Amino acid sequence: MSENEQVIRDFCAAWSRLDPGELAGYFTEDGCYYNMPSQPVRGRGNVEQMIKGFTANWTETTWDLINIASAGNLVFAERVDRTKTTRGNVDLPCTGVFELENGKIKEWRDYFDLATFQDAMKS
Repeated sequence: MSENEQVIRDFCAAWSRLDPGELAGYFTEDGCYYNMPSQPVRGRGNVEQMIKGFTANWTETTWDLINIASAGNLVFAERVDRTKTTRGNVDLPCTGVFELENGKIKEWRDYFDLATFQDAMKS
């Protein structure tokens, strides 16, 4: 397993602690988090605020890695994000593409069906 793969394994596991500061710490200072259904967020501080905002009603989450592969500074992680919130629960299939630089996430592009998440939050 590459060092970059281990960083992403650790990052996925860290989500279970729901600590936006810890999660943002995995990013470079100018890192970018791009949930494909929305606009990219640039800069570690902005990434932390985004995570803080959208996890505010989360009570628990576990990210199950289905497949992970890497090539150079890229890591591809297919996963199911299992999240409980105050509005509903969702098992969200996702694929994240991570570009790393010096052991930190430079860019994270996450692909998922937004309707799956939104429909679960209506319950």
